[in-house]
Amino acid sequence: MREQTPRQVVAELDKYIVGQEEAKRAVAIALRNRYRRRLLPLEVRDEVTPKNILMIGPTGVGKTEIARRMAKLVRAPFLKVEATKFTEVGYVGRDVDSIIRDLTELAVRMVKTEKMEGVKDKAQDLAQERILEYLRPMPERPLSGNPFEMLLRGGGGYQEHGGEYDHQRQQVLAERAQLRKKLLAGELEGETVEIEVEENLSMLEIFTGQGMEQLGVNFKDAFGNLLPPRKKKRRVTVAEARQILIAQEAEKLIDEDQAIQEAVHRVEQDGVVFIDEIDKIAGRDQAVGPDVSREGVQRDILPLVEGSTVMTKYGPVRTDHILFIAAGAFHISKPSDLIPELQGRFPIRVELQPLSGEDLRRILSEPENSLVRQYQALLAADGVNLQFREDGLDAIAEYAEVVNQRTENIGARRLHTIMEKLLEEISFAAPETAGEIVIDRGYVEKRLASLVEDRDLSRYVL
Repeated sequence: MREQTPRQVVAELDKYIVGQEEAKRAVAIALRNRYRRRLLPLEVRDEVTPKNILMIGPTGVGKTEIARRMAKLVRAPFLKVEATKFTEVGYVGRDVDSIIRDLTELAVRMVKTEKMEGVKDKAQDLAQERILEYLRPMPERPLSGNPFEMLLRGGGGYQEHGGEYDHQRQQVLAERAQLRKKLLAGELEGETVEIEVEENLSMLEIFTGQGMEQLGVNFKDAFGNLLPPRKKKRRVTVAEARQILIAQEAEKLIDEDQAIQEAVHRVEQDGVVFIDEIDKIAGRDQAVGPDVSREGVQRDILPLVEGSTVMTKYGPVRTDHILFIAAGAFHISKPSDLIPELQGRFPIRVELQPLSGEDLRRILSEPENSLVRQYQALLAADGVNLQFREDGLDAIAEYAEVVNQRTENIGARRLHTIMEKLLEEISFAAPETAGEIVIDRGYVEKRLASLVEDRDLSRYVL
């Protein structure tokens, strides 16, 4: 984050999102303010709260993509939730505190993965030794004589077969040395080996369920030692065994308590929560109706955004400095329909503009993960070399704009529908028709013109 200036953040977002400069700038400033806050004296640092962002704009213009790419850019714990999935306290359903619990769970996995990557080299060496043990196990030390006599003689019962055992042991060590050379040379990757793996799911997890963590107790840690870990044998190739054993050994090498402590700190200081569809809970409640109180959900979200402490199975997590980004189309309701306290907690309002035909044309080919590149890669797997001409891309964007205007405007998502219909025949016949296929304006008009002109048909098909 130290190296990313607001201008550089916007440049990175430009690789994936077309247009929406105002929203990108707001997000870039919010990220930079987090870094600036870290440089402040401790007594001032706690007083500086994040300036939460409310994105307003129609569906399919890039609201979610901006937040997702931003979190990936700074490797921050990021969680996207739908506001409509939560219910007011007292009703059956998900409560808003589960947002922070899920975010913390995600951060713990993220930190563990990073730490496991740091000890990967050592874990590979340990996994290599375990593979050798499975391929050529050591002989068992023979037992002989009366056990009581063995105790009196100080374990002398081993002496009768000690020479033979030592000989076998030396022989195994010599064989392992040969196998080690073959392993390093990659000659045993396809060999089958039987290994022991621990089962992840315990009976305790089945009975406690998700809601029990609201008590702030990690039942697995509290009672897990009462139940021995269940192990089962699996027959896998050496290549597969190496990956499994590397993960097991890396997990043993990291300090789990330290990883949890770091994850909680990262959530509290760098966490990002993206609340989508917030406009769906913004309408005023009616006197009658089956809907669960939407204003009640807003009141429950408010303490999280204001700053509160949520109990998780990893301990208490404070939400004072978590960045909240809310988004909604606000077709029916308005931002002013949110309760005043919640409005005040989203001081930065950003309006995203509907996509024009020119924007749709750029979205087709400019971003690094553009639809054109995706379809070219997919069909190349079947030997089809898909080539898009400039006039063909222009025609696709024009048809997408026309359908958006005539029916519901769903933004860039309309391109997915258009492209799927356009390439349906090619995708179906691809395995048998390998070669080069050119998509120009003539091909696009042949496949789509009749569908677009028939308004009733395009309403259902496109």
